[in-house]
Amino acid sequence: MNNNLDKVKLSLLKRRRSEDLFKFYGFAGIICAVLFLILILYSVISQGQKAFFTSYIKLDVYFDSKIIDPDNKKKEEDIKFANFKKIITTSLERKFPQVSDKEDIKELASFISSSEEENLMNFVISNKEFIGKNKVMWLLASSNIDVIVKNPEMEELDEANRLVSDKQLSWLNEIKANNELKKGLNKNFFTKADSTEPEQAGIWGSLVGSFLTIIITLILSFPIAVSAGVFLEELAPKNRFTEFLEVNINNLAAVPSIIFGLLGLAIFLNIMHLPRSAPIVGGLVLALMTLPTIIIATRSSLKSVPPSIREAAIGLGATRFQSVVDHVLPLAIPGIMTGTIIGMSRALGESAPLLMIGMVAFIVDVPGSFLDSSTALPVQIYLWKSTAARGFVELTAAGVIVLLGFLVLMNGLAVFIRQKFEKKW
Repeated sequence: MNNNLDKVKLSLLKRRRSEDLFKFYGFAGIICAVLFLILILYSVISQGQKAFFTSYIKLDVYFDSKIIDPDNKKKEEDIKFANFKKIITTSLERKFPQVSDKEDIKELASFISSSEEENLMNFVISNKEFIGKNKVMWLLASSNIDVIVKNPEMEELDEANRLVSDKQLSWLNEIKANNELKKGLNKNFFTKADSTEPEQAGIWGSLVGSFLTIIITLILSFPIAVSAGVFLEELAPKNRFTEFLEVNINNLAAVPSIIFGLLGLAIFLNIMHLPRSAPIVGGLVLALMTLPTIIIATRSSLKSVPPSIREAAIGLGATRFQSVVDHVLPLAIPGIMTGTIIGMSRALGESAPLLMIGMVAFIVDVPGSFLDSSTALPVQIYLWKSTAARGFVELTAAGVIVLLGFLVLMNGLAVFIRQKFEKKW
């Protein structure tokens, strides 16, 4: 008797020990996952936050009338064709009179972003009274200078491994010593499209492209998916054909997104000849990818509504269709909206299918319609990551931060809608 009791106690002890060990492994796995998440977020945020700010150099700009308006007519057409690069270079030469060599002057001129030529032109067009006069202005620094300013540890590198020469570094230190360097908000990042120059590149063009693409995706996928979900769950007869449809819909939800991109390439571009890189094509492809997700969410939400709701409506004389549309579907809307938002957030973060349909092009203009060439935010991040220039490293991380922010907001909205409007039965 005692021997059996000892065996039971030993078995119980082993089971408890196994349970404790399982709990420990589970807890350790969660801790590791959280630590990796924190590490990734820290890496992205520490790099990306630098891109939200950029460097500006204080310069006394002389708007030489001989360069801007030699005929003294102050015509806008003449001002537009003026050599404002020479205006910037001349102003820098006046700031550093010791620089006289041609190559040195070229290196000095590279301190200021080429985008400032257009900005100075617009300033003169709006303020023609400054022609022939001086004005102290804060001009956008070039990407190489901005990277050195944001990463002072790079100053210790050898000249061969540095983005700027020793001479440029000495001039930069002189500018710093005179308090003629400041950091300000990187407006270009929020207001411009892509560019070959990191200091001029922004996410606005890709954000608009993503927005137009998601609109097409939502308009197409939501009504079709909800209708299909209602039909399969509430109205369709249970036979082999509907079972075949259900199995295939569940399988489509697990298909890799690049397959939908290949489908879009074959049908929408090669057969239907829709414009390449256009948001309408991206929306069509992402709608195909999102349909199974919303259909499954719709069916799951309809299942959660108690059968008594249907039975009561039918008992009062409503048809099966009326009971679904007037009573069951409104109660399932919170769950359907949750599934839709999750599907849209997945579509927003996709890049593989968009790469297949050509939305990987270099687009410098903000798209104005569903047929204009554009790119999407995930693809823009991919393009920046593939670029060799050092300044695009920070822009890539900043783009990831913006994309993560949108995804967190959309998923948070889905959770809020479910908790706020879902009925507990």
